[in-house]
Amino acid sequence: MTTTMTTSPPADVSRIKARVTELLTESGIPNAAIGILHHGQLTEFACGITDVETGEPATPSTVYQCGSMTKTWTALAFLQHVDEGTVDLDAPARAYLPDFTVADPVTSADVTPRHLLNHTNGIEEDYGDPGEDDDVYERMVANIADAPQVFPLGHTHGYSVALGYAILARIMEVIDGECWDDIVRHRLFDPMGLTSTSTRREHVDETRAATGHVIRSLEEGPIVTPVDYLPRAFGPSGAVTSTAREVLALAHLLLTGGTAPNGQRIVSAGSVREMMRSRVPVPDPYLLGPEWALGLIVGDWHGETVYAPDGSTIGQNARLRVLPDSDIAITMLTNGGPRDSVYRAVFNEILSDLNAVTIPDLPASNPALNLDLARYEGCYGRPGTRYEVWAEGRTLFLTFDLERMQAEFLHRLSRITYELLPVSETRFLMPPADPLEDTRHSRSTTSPAALPDTSTRTAA
Repeated sequence: MTTTMTTSPPADVSRIKARVTELLTESGIPNAAIGILHHGQLTEFACGITDVETGEPATPSTVYQCGSMTKTWTALAFLQHVDEGTVDLDAPARAYLPDFTVADPVTSADVTPRHLLNHTNGIEEDYGDPGEDDDVYERMVANIADAPQVFPLGHTHGYSVALGYAILARIMEVIDGECWDDIVRHRLFDPMGLTSTSTRREHVDETRAATGHVIRSLEEGPIVTPVDYLPRAFGPSGAVTSTAREVLALAHLLLTGGTAPNGQRIVSAGSVREMMRSRVPVPDPYLLGPEWALGLIVGDWHGETVYAPDGSTIGQNARLRVLPDSDIAITMLTNGGPRDSVYRAVFNEILSDLNAVTIPDLPASNPALNLDLARYEGCYGRPGTRYEVWAEGRTLFLTFDLERMQAEFLHRLSRITYELLPVSETRFLMPPADPLEDTRHSRSTTSPAALPDTSTRTAA
Protein backbone atom coordinates (compact mmCIF):
# COMPACT_ATOMS: atom_id res chain seq x y z
CA MET A 1 0.00 0.00 0.00
CA THR A 2 1.36 3.42 -0.92
CA THR A 3 1.68 5.85 1.99
CA THR A 4 2.71 9.05 0.23
CA MET A 5 3.41 12.14 2.28
CA THR A 6 0.61 14.64 1.74
CA THR A 7 1.12 18.39 1.86
CA SER A 8 -0.60 20.25 4.68
CA PRO A 9 0.83 23.21 6.64
CA PRO A 10 1.08 23.36 10.43
CA ALA A 11 -0.60 26.16 12.36
CA ASP A 12 1.20 29.27 11.11
CA VAL A 13 3.73 28.77 8.32
CA SER A 14 3.79 32.46 7.40
CA ARG A 15 4.83 33.43 10.94
CA ILE A 16 7.47 30.66 11.11
CA LYS A 17 8.85 31.68 7.71
CA ALA A 18 9.10 35.31 8.85
CA ARG A 19 10.93 34.20 11.99
CA VAL A 20 13.35 32.05 9.97
CA THR A 21 14.09 35.00 7.67
CA GLU A 22 14.79 37.18 10.70
CA LEU A 23 17.15 34.61 12.21
CA LEU A 24 19.04 34.15 8.94
CA THR A 25 19.60 37.90 8.70
CA GLU A 26 20.83 38.11 12.29
CA SER A 27 23.27 35.21 11.89
CA GLY A 28 24.53 35.91 8.38
CA ILE A 29 23.30 32.58 6.97
CA PRO A 30 22.23 33.12 3.32
CA ASN A 31 19.38 30.59 3.19
CA ALA A 32 17.53 27.74 4.82
CA ALA A 33 15.13 25.08 3.60
CA ILE A 34 12.66 23.78 6.18
CA GLY A 35 10.69 20.55 6.04
CA ILE A 36 8.06 19.35 8.53
CA LEU A 37 6.47 15.90 8.61
CA HIS A 38 3.56 15.63 11.05
CA HIS A 39 1.22 12.62 11.06
CA GLY A 40 2.25 11.91 7.45
CA GLN A 41 1.55 15.45 6.25
CA LEU A 42 4.42 17.38 4.68
CA THR A 43 5.17 21.09 4.84
CA GLU A 44 8.19 22.60 3.13
CA PHE A 45 9.44 26.11 2.42
CA ALA A 46 12.69 27.97 1.79
CA CYS A 47 14.03 31.39 2.70
CA GLY A 48 16.94 33.45 1.42
CA ILE A 49 19.37 33.01 -1.48
CA THR A 50 21.46 30.06 -2.65
CA ASP A 51 24.58 32.11 -3.49
CA VAL A 52 25.58 35.59 -2.32
CA GLU A 53 27.34 36.23 -5.63
CA THR A 54 24.36 35.44 -7.86
CA GLY A 55 21.47 36.30 -5.52
CA GLU A 56 19.53 33.27 -6.77
CA PRO A 57 16.55 32.67 -4.45
CA ALA A 58 16.30 29.38 -2.59
CA THR A 59 13.31 27.13 -3.27
CA PRO A 60 12.05 23.89 -1.69
CA SER A 61 13.84 22.02 -4.51
CA THR A 62 17.26 23.48 -3.63
CA VAL A 63 19.84 20.73 -3.04
CA TYR A 64 22.17 20.85 -0.01
CA GLN A 65 25.18 18.93 1.24
CA CYS A 66 24.08 16.88 4.26
CA GLY A 67 27.46 15.98 5.77
CA SER A 68 27.36 13.34 8.50
CA MET A 69 23.65 12.71 8.02
CA THR A 70 25.09 10.38 5.37
CA LYS A 71 26.04 7.98 8.17
CA THR A 72 22.35 7.18 8.68
CA TRP A 73 21.97 6.30 5.00
CA THR A 74 25.05 4.06 5.14
CA ALA A 75 23.70 2.37 8.26
CA LEU A 76 20.39 1.68 6.51
CA ALA A 77 22.14 0.12 3.53
CA PHE A 78 24.17 -2.05 5.89
CA LEU A 79 21.04 -3.16 7.74
CA GLN A 80 19.57 -4.25 4.42
CA HIS A 81 22.46 -6.70 4.22
CA VAL A 82 21.66 -7.83 7.76
CA ASP A 83 18.06 -8.45 6.66
CA GLU A 84 19.37 -10.53 3.75
CA GLY A 85 21.65 -12.57 6.02
CA THR A 86 24.84 -11.62 4.18
CA VAL A 87 26.35 -9.87 7.22
CA ASP A 88 26.05 -10.13 10.99
CA LEU A 89 26.34 -7.05 13.19
CA ASP A 90 28.40 -8.97 15.74
CA ALA A 91 30.67 -11.00 13.48
CA PRO A 92 34.31 -9.87 13.18
CA ALA A 93 35.04 -7.52 10.28
CA ARG A 94 37.61 -10.11 9.21
CA ALA A 95 34.76 -12.45 8.31
CA TYR A 96 34.19 -10.15 5.32
CA LEU A 97 37.62 -8.48 4.99
CA PRO A 98 40.11 -11.31 5.71
CA ASP A 99 43.14 -9.01 5.49
CA PHE A 100 41.73 -6.40 7.89
CA THR A 101 44.51 -5.29 10.24
CA VAL A 102 45.25 -2.36 12.56
CA ALA A 103 48.08 -1.89 15.06
CA ASP A 104 46.18 -3.48 17.94
CA PRO A 105 45.82 -7.28 17.48
CA VAL A 106 42.67 -7.45 19.63
CA THR A 107 40.90 -4.85 17.53
CA SER A 108 42.16 -6.46 14.34
CA ALA A 109 40.58 -9.77 15.33
CA ASP A 110 37.47 -8.64 17.17
CA VAL A 111 36.13 -5.35 15.77
CA THR A 112 32.58 -5.83 14.45
CA PRO A 113 30.15 -3.85 12.31
CA ARG A 114 28.31 -2.87 15.51
CA HIS A 115 31.52 -1.30 16.88
CA LEU A 116 31.84 0.65 13.63
CA LEU A 117 28.21 1.76 13.54
CA ASN A 118 28.18 3.03 17.13
CA HIS A 119 31.70 4.53 17.13
CA THR A 120 33.21 2.26 19.78
CA ASN A 121 36.00 0.85 17.57
CA GLY A 122 38.62 3.30 18.91
CA ILE A 123 40.79 3.23 15.76
CA GLU A 124 42.70 6.44 15.04
CA GLU A 125 41.69 8.15 11.75
CA ASP A 126 45.13 7.45 10.33
CA TYR A 127 44.29 6.40 6.76
CA GLY A 128 46.59 8.71 4.78
CA ASP A 129 45.52 9.98 1.36
CA PRO A 130 43.43 7.27 -0.31
CA GLY A 131 42.69 9.34 -3.41
CA GLU A 132 39.45 10.10 -5.22
CA ASP A 133 38.92 6.96 -7.31
CA ASP A 134 36.37 4.18 -6.89
CA ASP A 135 38.87 2.12 -4.87
CA VAL A 136 39.07 4.82 -2.15
CA TYR A 137 37.55 2.67 0.64
CA GLU A 138 39.63 -0.37 -0.28
CA ARG A 139 42.69 1.89 0.03
CA MET A 140 41.53 3.31 3.35
CA VAL A 141 41.23 -0.17 4.83
CA ALA A 142 44.67 -1.11 3.49
CA ASN A 143 46.22 2.13 4.79
CA ILE A 144 45.25 1.59 8.45
CA ALA A 145 47.42 -1.48 9.01
CA ASP A 146 49.52 0.53 11.49
CA ALA A 147 46.74 2.78 12.84
CA PRO A 148 46.89 2.95 16.66
CA GLN A 149 44.01 2.86 19.11
CA VAL A 150 42.67 6.07 20.65
CA PHE A 151 41.05 3.81 23.27
CA PRO A 152 40.62 0.04 23.65
CA LEU A 153 38.00 -1.65 21.50
CA GLY A 154 34.53 -1.17 22.97
CA HIS A 155 35.81 0.96 25.87
CA THR A 156 33.78 4.09 25.12
CA HIS A 157 32.17 6.14 22.34
CA GLY A 158 34.64 8.10 20.22
CA TYR A 159 33.22 9.74 17.12
CA SER A 160 34.82 8.49 13.90
CA VAL A 161 34.62 11.27 11.33
CA ALA A 162 35.28 9.09 8.27
CA LEU A 163 37.09 5.81 8.92
CA GLY A 164 34.47 3.68 10.70
CA TYR A 165 31.81 4.07 8.04
CA ALA A 166 34.38 3.70 5.24
CA ILE A 167 35.14 0.22 6.63
CA LEU A 168 31.41 -0.57 6.60
CA ALA A 169 31.24 0.66 3.00
CA ARG A 170 34.13 -1.62 2.04
CA ILE A 171 32.38 -4.63 3.58
CA MET A 172 29.30 -3.87 1.44
CA GLU A 173 31.45 -3.39 -1.66
CA VAL A 174 32.99 -6.84 -1.22
CA ILE A 175 29.55 -8.43 -0.78
CA ASP A 176 27.76 -6.58 -3.59
CA GLY A 177 30.62 -6.30 -6.05
CA GLU A 178 30.06 -2.60 -6.76
CA CYS A 179 31.21 0.70 -5.26
CA TRP A 180 29.51 2.27 -2.26
CA ASP A 181 27.97 5.11 -4.28
CA ASP A 182 26.16 2.62 -6.52
CA ILE A 183 25.15 0.47 -3.55
CA VAL A 184 23.24 3.27 -1.80
CA ARG A 185 21.71 4.40 -5.09
CA HIS A 186 20.50 0.93 -6.03
CA ARG A 187 19.44 -0.10 -2.53
CA LEU A 188 18.01 3.17 -1.17
CA PHE A 189 17.62 6.18 -3.44
CA ASP A 190 16.13 4.46 -6.50
CA PRO A 191 13.58 2.22 -4.71
CA MET A 192 12.54 5.16 -2.53
CA GLY A 193 11.93 7.26 -5.64
CA LEU A 194 14.45 9.93 -4.61
CA THR A 195 15.49 11.85 -7.71
CA SER A 196 17.33 14.70 -5.95
CA THR A 197 19.48 12.66 -3.55
CA SER A 198 22.96 11.53 -4.57
CA THR A 199 26.49 10.89 -3.33
CA ARG A 200 28.56 11.82 -6.38
CA ARG A 201 29.23 15.50 -6.99
CA GLU A 202 28.90 15.00 -10.76
CA HIS A 203 25.30 13.83 -10.26
CA VAL A 204 24.23 17.06 -8.53
CA ASP A 205 22.12 19.44 -10.62
CA GLU A 206 24.27 22.56 -10.30
CA THR A 207 21.34 24.80 -11.24
CA ARG A 208 19.60 23.69 -8.03
CA ALA A 209 22.61 23.32 -5.74
CA ALA A 210 23.10 25.61 -2.76
CA THR A 211 26.54 27.19 -2.55
CA GLY A 212 28.27 26.81 0.80
CA HIS A 213 29.30 29.92 2.71
CA VAL A 214 31.53 30.73 5.66
CA ILE A 215 31.16 33.79 7.86
CA ARG A 216 34.26 35.53 9.14
CA SER A 217 32.39 38.50 10.60
CA LEU A 218 28.86 39.87 10.65
CA GLU A 219 30.18 43.10 9.15
CA GLU A 220 31.66 41.32 6.12
CA GLY A 221 28.78 38.90 5.83
CA PRO A 222 28.86 35.43 4.24
CA ILE A 223 31.47 34.57 1.61
CA VAL A 224 31.60 31.55 -0.69
CA THR A 225 33.36 28.58 0.91
CA PRO A 226 36.90 27.81 -0.26
CA VAL A 227 36.10 24.06 -0.16
CA ASP A 228 33.34 23.04 -2.55
CA TYR A 229 33.12 19.38 -1.49
CA LEU A 230 34.55 17.06 1.12
CA PRO A 231 37.20 14.58 -0.08
CA ARG A 232 35.82 11.27 -1.29
CA ALA A 233 37.25 9.53 1.79
CA PHE A 234 34.31 11.09 3.64
CA GLY A 235 31.76 9.56 1.25
CA PRO A 236 29.98 6.98 3.47
CA SER A 237 30.17 9.48 6.33
CA GLY A 238 29.40 12.74 4.59
CA ALA A 239 28.76 12.77 0.82
CA VAL A 240 24.95 12.74 0.51
CA THR A 241 23.29 15.77 -1.07
CA SER A 242 19.52 16.14 -0.87
CA THR A 243 16.49 18.37 -0.48
CA ALA A 244 14.36 18.98 2.59
CA ARG A 245 11.56 16.81 1.17
CA GLU A 246 13.87 13.88 0.48
CA VAL A 247 15.58 14.17 3.87
CA LEU A 248 12.10 13.73 5.32
CA ALA A 249 11.79 10.53 3.26
CA LEU A 250 14.65 9.25 5.43
CA ALA A 251 12.70 10.33 8.52
CA HIS A 252 9.63 8.53 7.12
CA LEU A 253 11.60 5.26 7.18
CA LEU A 254 12.34 5.75 10.86
CA LEU A 255 8.78 6.74 11.74
CA THR A 256 7.14 3.85 9.88
CA GLY A 257 9.53 1.01 10.68
CA GLY A 258 11.34 0.88 7.35
CA THR A 259 8.78 1.93 4.73
CA ALA A 260 9.42 4.72 2.20
CA PRO A 261 6.78 7.36 1.38
CA ASN A 262 6.09 5.54 -1.91
CA GLY A 263 5.15 2.40 0.01
CA GLN A 264 8.34 0.45 -0.72
CA ARG A 265 9.70 -1.68 2.13
CA ILE A 266 13.36 -0.63 2.40
CA VAL A 267 14.48 -2.35 5.61
CA SER A 268 12.65 -4.59 8.04
CA ALA A 269 10.85 -3.19 11.05
CA GLY A 270 13.17 -5.34 13.18
CA SER A 271 16.23 -3.66 11.70
CA VAL A 272 14.79 -0.20 12.39
CA ARG A 273 14.14 -1.24 16.00
CA GLU A 274 17.71 -2.54 16.27
CA MET A 275 18.99 0.67 14.71
CA MET A 276 17.21 2.74 17.35
CA ARG A 277 17.63 0.53 20.43
CA SER A 278 21.22 -0.68 20.15
CA ARG A 279 22.87 2.23 21.98
CA VAL A 280 26.04 3.19 23.77
CA PRO A 281 26.44 6.15 26.14
CA VAL A 282 28.25 9.27 24.89
CA PRO A 283 30.76 10.66 27.41
CA ASP A 284 29.52 14.22 26.98
CA PRO A 285 25.72 14.25 26.57
CA TYR A 286 25.78 17.89 25.44
CA LEU A 287 28.22 17.23 22.60
CA LEU A 288 26.12 14.86 20.49
CA GLY A 289 23.39 13.59 22.79
CA PRO A 290 23.44 11.15 25.72
CA GLU A 291 23.51 8.04 23.51
CA TRP A 292 24.58 6.85 20.08
CA ALA A 293 22.61 4.14 18.29
CA LEU A 294 23.40 2.51 14.91
CA GLY A 295 23.90 5.57 12.72
CA LEU A 296 21.71 7.78 14.91
CA ILE A 297 22.26 10.23 17.74
CA VAL A 298 19.73 9.66 20.53
CA GLY A 299 18.44 12.53 22.66
CA ASP A 300 16.05 12.97 25.55
CA TRP A 301 13.81 16.01 25.37
CA HIS A 302 12.03 16.26 28.71
CA GLY A 303 11.36 12.52 28.72
CA GLU A 304 10.65 12.06 24.99
CA THR A 305 13.17 10.13 22.90
CA VAL A 306 14.44 12.03 19.87
CA TYR A 307 16.65 10.72 17.06
CA ALA A 308 19.02 13.18 15.44
CA PRO A 309 20.91 12.53 12.19
CA ASP A 310 22.99 15.70 11.78
CA GLY A 311 25.74 16.84 9.47
CA SER A 312 27.96 19.67 8.29
CA THR A 313 30.40 20.33 5.50
CA ILE A 314 32.57 23.42 5.11
CA GLY A 315 29.79 25.92 4.55
CA GLN A 316 26.60 23.80 4.60
CA ASN A 317 24.67 22.20 7.44
CA ALA A 318 21.85 19.71 7.92
CA ARG A 319 19.69 19.13 10.98
CA LEU A 320 16.99 16.48 11.35
CA ARG A 321 14.98 15.64 14.45
CA VAL A 322 12.69 12.60 14.52
CA LEU A 323 10.17 12.29 17.39
CA PRO A 324 8.46 8.87 16.98
CA ASP A 325 6.14 9.28 19.98
CA SER A 326 4.76 12.51 18.51
CA ASP A 327 4.95 11.30 14.87
CA ILE A 328 6.95 14.40 13.96
CA ALA A 329 10.11 14.99 11.95
CA ILE A 330 11.66 18.39 11.24
CA THR A 331 14.63 19.21 9.06
CA MET A 332 16.56 22.39 8.36
CA LEU A 333 19.19 22.60 5.62
CA THR A 334 21.34 25.73 5.37
CA ASN A 335 24.20 27.05 3.24
CA GLY A 336 26.04 28.84 6.03
CA GLY A 337 26.88 28.56 9.68
CA PRO A 338 26.65 26.37 11.68
CA ARG A 339 24.78 28.28 14.36
CA ASP A 340 22.96 25.90 16.65
CA SER A 341 21.15 28.80 18.25
CA VAL A 342 19.41 29.30 14.89
CA TYR A 343 18.39 25.65 14.57
CA ARG A 344 17.12 25.62 18.14
CA ALA A 345 15.05 28.78 17.67
CA VAL A 346 13.54 27.56 14.38
CA PHE A 347 12.72 24.08 15.66
CA ASN A 348 11.24 25.40 18.89
CA GLU A 349 8.95 27.73 16.92
CA ILE A 350 7.69 24.77 14.89
CA LEU A 351 7.43 22.38 17.84
CA SER A 352 5.46 24.95 19.84
CA ASP A 353 3.01 25.36 16.97
CA LEU A 354 2.57 21.57 16.92
CA ASN A 355 2.05 21.48 20.70
CA ALA A 356 5.08 19.20 20.93
CA VAL A 357 7.98 18.98 23.35
CA THR A 358 10.73 21.57 22.76
CA ILE A 359 14.52 21.38 22.89
CA PRO A 360 16.06 21.43 26.37
CA ASP A 361 18.42 24.26 27.24
CA LEU A 362 22.06 23.78 28.10
CA PRO A 363 22.59 23.38 31.84
CA ALA A 364 23.26 26.51 33.88
CA SER A 365 26.64 27.16 35.48
CA ASN A 366 26.95 26.84 39.25
CA PRO A 367 29.11 29.66 40.66
CA ALA A 368 28.78 28.22 44.17
CA LEU A 369 30.97 25.22 43.29
CA ASN A 370 34.25 25.30 45.20
CA LEU A 371 36.60 23.53 42.79
CA ASP A 372 40.29 22.75 43.22
CA LEU A 373 41.35 24.48 40.01
CA ALA A 374 44.85 22.98 40.10
CA ARG A 375 43.29 19.58 39.31
CA TYR A 376 42.29 20.85 35.85
CA GLU A 377 45.42 22.76 34.83
CA GLY A 378 47.62 21.23 32.18
CA CYS A 379 47.87 20.39 28.48
CA TYR A 380 45.32 18.08 26.91
CA GLY A 381 45.76 16.54 23.50
CA ARG A 382 45.05 14.01 20.82
CA PRO A 383 46.56 13.77 17.31
CA GLY A 384 46.31 17.15 15.61
CA THR A 385 44.75 18.97 18.59
CA ARG A 386 46.17 20.56 21.71
CA TYR A 387 44.43 22.46 24.51
CA GLU A 388 45.84 24.25 27.54
CA VAL A 389 43.76 24.72 30.68
CA TRP A 390 44.97 27.26 33.22
CA ALA A 391 43.68 29.18 36.22
CA GLU A 392 43.79 32.86 37.04
CA GLY A 393 42.49 33.69 40.49
CA ARG A 394 39.29 31.67 40.93
CA THR A 395 38.58 31.32 37.20
CA LEU A 396 39.53 28.58 34.74
CA PHE A 397 40.41 29.30 31.12
CA LEU A 398 40.95 27.11 28.07
CA THR A 399 43.27 28.13 25.23
CA PHE A 400 43.82 26.36 21.92
CA ASP A 401 45.64 27.05 18.67
CA LEU A 402 43.85 27.37 15.36
CA GLU A 403 45.63 25.86 12.37
CA ARG A 404 47.57 28.71 10.72
CA MET A 405 45.82 28.71 7.33
CA GLN A 406 42.41 28.45 9.01
CA ALA A 407 43.20 31.39 11.27
CA GLU A 408 44.38 33.48 8.32
CA PHE A 409 41.31 32.69 6.23
CA LEU A 410 38.88 33.38 9.08
CA HIS A 411 40.75 36.53 10.13
CA ARG A 412 41.04 35.13 13.64
CA LEU A 413 43.83 35.11 16.17
CA SER A 414 45.82 31.90 16.08
CA ARG A 415 45.34 31.42 19.85
CA ILE A 416 41.80 31.60 21.23
CA THR A 417 40.93 31.65 24.92
CA TYR A 418 37.61 30.76 26.54
CA GLU A 419 36.44 31.11 30.12
CA LEU A 420 35.21 27.86 31.67
CA LEU A 421 32.11 28.22 33.85
CA PRO A 422 31.54 25.13 36.03
CA VAL A 423 28.31 23.18 35.81
CA SER A 424 29.71 20.34 37.92
CA GLU A 425 33.15 18.96 38.79
CA THR A 426 33.56 17.58 35.26
CA ARG A 427 31.35 19.81 33.08
CA PHE A 428 31.83 23.42 32.05
CA LEU A 429 30.15 26.01 29.86
CA MET A 430 32.30 27.95 27.40
CA PRO A 431 30.78 31.40 26.68
CA PRO A 432 31.47 32.55 23.10
CA ALA A 433 34.70 34.36 22.33
CA ASP A 434 33.24 35.74 19.10
CA PRO A 435 29.78 37.13 18.13
CA LEU A 436 29.46 34.33 15.55
CA GLU A 437 29.73 31.59 18.18
CA ASP A 438 27.20 30.02 20.50
CA THR A 439 27.83 28.96 24.07
CA ARG A 440 29.54 25.58 24.07
CA HIS A 441 29.89 22.78 26.58
CA SER A 442 33.16 21.18 27.67
CA ARG A 443 33.79 18.00 29.63
CA SER A 444 36.95 17.16 31.54
CA THR A 445 38.22 14.04 33.22
CA THR A 446 40.20 16.43 35.49
CA SER A 447 43.37 14.79 34.21
CA PRO A 448 45.66 16.03 31.41
CA ALA A 449 45.83 12.44 30.18
CA ALA A 450 42.57 13.01 28.31
CA LEU A 451 41.14 15.80 26.21
CA PRO A 452 38.02 17.72 27.24
CA ASP A 453 35.29 17.68 24.59
CA THR A 454 34.88 21.19 23.21
CA SER A 455 32.70 20.81 20.14
CA THR A 456 29.58 22.86 19.59
CA ARG A 457 26.44 21.19 20.82
CA THR A 458 25.14 19.84 17.54
CA ALA A 459 22.39 17.50 18.56
CA ALA A 460 19.59 16.70 20.93
